[in-house]
Parts: sequence; C-alpha cells; structure tokens
Amino acid sequence: MKVGFRDMAQMEEWHGTPQHPHELIHHRCIGWRKEPGASPYRWEFAEQGRDFDVAVNPQLTTNDMGVMVYTACAGGGISFGMEETVLPYLARGELVTLLDEWLPTFPGFYLYFPSRKYLAPKLRAFIDHVKM
Repeated sequence: MKVGFRDMAQMEEWHGTPQHPHELIHHRCIGWRKEPGASPYRWEFAEQGRDFDVAVNPQLTTNDMGVMVYTACAGGGISFGMEETVLPYLARGELVTLLDEWLPTFPGFYLYFPSRKYLAPKLRAFIDHVKM
C-alpha cells in the first residue's frame, strides 16, 4: 500500500496537516521522479471509489526513496511512498501517516511468467518463494 508521511515534530508547521489531497499544493513536499528528464510522480489517491492524482510542487525531488525518508524524518516535508519502506520509521514514531482515508487500496504485486510446461528450475524456485 502507498502511504503519505511526514515527521512528527513538524506536523503543525507549514499550513497545518492537510485534510484533503488537494491541500498538498500548500505544503512542503518531497517528490520522486524516475529519471532527470521525467516529470515528478503524481501522488495517487481515491475518493468515493474514483481514483485521482495530485501534482504536488516538490521542494526537493529525488529518485532515491532513502533520501525521501531521511528528508521527511529531518522535517523536510511531506512525502509519499510504499508503506513497507517507512514501516520501521512509523513504528518508532519518527514519521506519521497522512491522508490515510484517501489512499487507494493496493491489490499487491503480480508476477507474469511463461507456460508452466517448460519452466527453468530457478524460475520455479523463485515463483515458489514469492508465493510464500
């Protein structure tokens, strides 16, 4: 699942806590982009069963999730990423989630592979491992 997050100490600075994703344009955000020439990632949300995204105006943009997390922990702003990445920081209280009720559900990852008839042993082992 994706999650919006920010550091606990800065929670009420910078226009308070956003109550709706569209309010993110008034906040300091930490963005992600795949490569230098690409547009920053648009943050994805859902409202009443309809998906929508928000083009935040990041103060900092990177392609490194670690930089995003560390910057958020240091009070650099709000960021957005996969929950699994920030779970340790959430558990320690270094980060808090935001806009949880607006996040779309994540059905999980999919693995597509060729016919089972001629699977290489290494691929079969990988598939078995992922299914666990």
